[in-house]
Amino acid sequence: YLQRRYGHETGLTLLPLAVGATAGTATLHISTRTPTVTSLSTEWIARVQQDASFRRVACDKTAEVAVTTLDAMIARHGMPRVCKSDVEGFELAVLQGLARPLPALSFEYIAAALPMAQQCVRRLEELGRYQYQYSPGESHRLAAPRWLDAAELLVLLRNLRGSGDVYARLVGPLA
Repeated sequence: YLQRRYGHETGLTLLPLAVGATAGTATLHISTRTPTVTSLSTEWIARVQQDASFRRVACDKTAEVAVTTLDAMIARHGMPRVCKSDVEGFELAVLQGLARPLPALSFEYIAAALPMAQQCVRRLEELGRYQYQYSPGESHRLAAPRWLDAAELLVLLRNLRGSGDVYARLVGPLA
């Protein structure tokens, strides 16, 4: 799909790779009916299938895929200004493949798997000091009245409903 849709774009490189904690291969669990919830994370799949809105989602195929790390991608392509991770519950593994802070990034949250988003915040705080915002649903609008520190966001992530994105911007090195 991506090749058909964007393959003709200049300045864009599509790579048939997944990104995770370590390089190698992994099993991609594919939902042919709802491909946007295809995932490498069996834990995430199990969690979201307990949510009524995901009960009809089924992963009915698998494929072995090559996996690289963010560190390897940075070594090959350079430091990104922004990194968006929307990998259906595999966000923590993506961040575990990173040894240095990124200037700005975003990752998805979903109410059925909020502990996974909290783990992503904790991982980022191991890399540097960040400030956070969030955007519910597909609104693409920042919802907090100001940028939050990690502790404030972790509290907020206990009670969010639905899904959305968390945004993080680097404000300094580790203390």
